[in-house]
Amino acid sequence: MLRTAGCVFAEDEARLLLSAARTPADLADMVERRAAGLPLEHVLGWAEFCGLRIAVEPGVFVPRRRTEFLVAHATALARQTAGRRAVVVDLCCGSGALGVALAAALDQVEVHAVDIDPAAVRCARRNLAATGGRVYEGDLYEPLPATLRGQVDVLVASPPYVPTEAIGLLPPEAREHEPLVALDGGADGLDIVRRVVAGASRWLAPGGHLLVETSERQAPRAVRIMARAGLAPRTAHSEDLMATAVIGVLRSGVD
Repeated sequence: MLRTAGCVFAEDEARLLLSAARTPADLADMVERRAAGLPLEHVLGWAEFCGLRIAVEPGVFVPRRRTEFLVAHATALARQTAGRRAVVVDLCCGSGALGVALAAALDQVEVHAVDIDPAAVRCARRNLAATGGRVYEGDLYEPLPATLRGQVDVLVASPPYVPTEAIGLLPPEAREHEPLVALDGGADGLDIVRRVVAGASRWLAPGGHLLVETSERQAPRAVRIMARAGLAPRTAHSEDLMATAVIGVLRSGVD
């Protein structure tokens, strides 16, 4: 049934569904939902990310493998705070996958995560509970405690960056089963990126870093946006993961 439904990795998916099903009836229901187009991660109830199992509930954005590239760079930068606890903020956190992965990779870390979608916030709180991370519901920086201003070492964001006109070109799994608020980045895909960058300097500690996921095509424009906001930007790219991150460091004297 899975192959007939167009699942490219039908055998691999079947093995995962078999391992997750509690009863034959449960398996039949899971196969039917997957064949109907529901994302595999929503059927299983989890996604693999950075070697971890992240709970993913229906209607919540599924963390992508390419975002592991963002986590790798954020981890390396957070480790520069050796000897003290790194303060990390994850904006547009979705399931909370980035915060969970960073908490797993770092010995000393304080994680704060934000999303505007109530379903994502519930899911992120579930995932981050064991790490001691805090999750806030609201629009970007708005719900963060004022005590974090000027204290954030690493600010990460995997925001919506699909141009509005390209939403219809996404695979049905994404456009039909993931929230539009987690996909639509406006006319050029950078509307939320602009807002993330505009507020970053008020929250970053001196020498703190902002890391934003974009497409390779959008990266030059994102670099210019960061530079105009007083951050010293650079671009990192992975051919293997087809991932691009724009990374900015807070210049001294910017507030």
